[in-house]
Amino acid sequence: MKYSLPTSSRSLRQDALRRLARNRVAVCSVVFLVGMFLACFLLPLFPCIPDPNVTDLEHIASAGSWQHWLGTDHLGRDMLARVLYGGRISLLVGVLATAVTVCAGVVYGLLAGYVGGRTDAFMMRAVDVLFALPFIVVVVVFSLSIEQPCRELTECVVRVTGWSRDAVAPLLGLVPVFLAIGALGWLTLARIVRAQTLVLREQEFVLAARSLGLSHVTILFRHIAPNLLGPVIVYTTLAVPGIILTESTLSFIGLGVKAPNSSWGTLIKEGADRMEVAPELLLYPALFFCLTLLALNFLGDGLRDAFDPKSARD
Repeated sequence: MKYSLPTSSRSLRQDALRRLARNRVAVCSVVFLVGMFLACFLLPLFPCIPDPNVTDLEHIASAGSWQHWLGTDHLGRDMLARVLYGGRISLLVGVLATAVTVCAGVVYGLLAGYVGGRTDAFMMRAVDVLFALPFIVVVVVFSLSIEQPCRELTECVVRVTGWSRDAVAPLLGLVPVFLAIGALGWLTLARIVRAQTLVLREQEFVLAARSLGLSHVTILFRHIAPNLLGPVIVYTTLAVPGIILTESTLSFIGLGVKAPNSSWGTLIKEGADRMEVAPELLLYPALFFCLTLLALNFLGDGLRDAFDPKSARD
């Protein structure tokens, strides 16, 4: 009698990846996003991309050419370089602010859901109060309140390290933006994590961990938190475009990235001011911006369907 070896079972994460790989729109979005990140962070390192703040007085407001592929703006600055450098700042703010949001939301939701009782009720009422505040207004006030300390931090770093202010200021100038956005961006994730934790804390594997005498910290971060990976990943991919849009809104009204540095929001603002004379100044950054947001949203939808196949059938 012949016996066949049992086939190896796949984990839930492997099944999710297989479902994601069958989603062509999500796969194309991943390819596009990888290409966008490589273009924004690696292409400016090559000599073919000029400095975005250097003006070419011989080619002011010129059309595309071999020297300036996307043309120049009204000050003679290369548009391709400005779009790539602006994308670097916008994507960096989106990633950093999302990291702040995810860390705060996961920890807060885990604690509220695991402790429960009056502590949970008090923590969630605090979230409700923060939800009632106008998001953009709070972000603007918070950003303005920490702008001066960040300037002092920049001067301190320049004195201690001896680095150039032009190299330090663009990076540290992003601190008020992603801290202000991340300060209130974690509220929705905290609710999601808290609801999932309320269900997971009554599962058998958590009760077994308690019976073994494991500490609460170990149970939270080694047993409950890994089971929240799916919802957190989905929320992260859906939160990044919203944060990039918020940063662009702040830059559009003059409260984000400061000149001469640029983000997609500042480039769209400059293009909108001159759209009747040179519409391409608005078209190029808006096109990069919209395509990136669409790719992030398509990837988020694909991950949601992959980790929760019931939503795809519904």
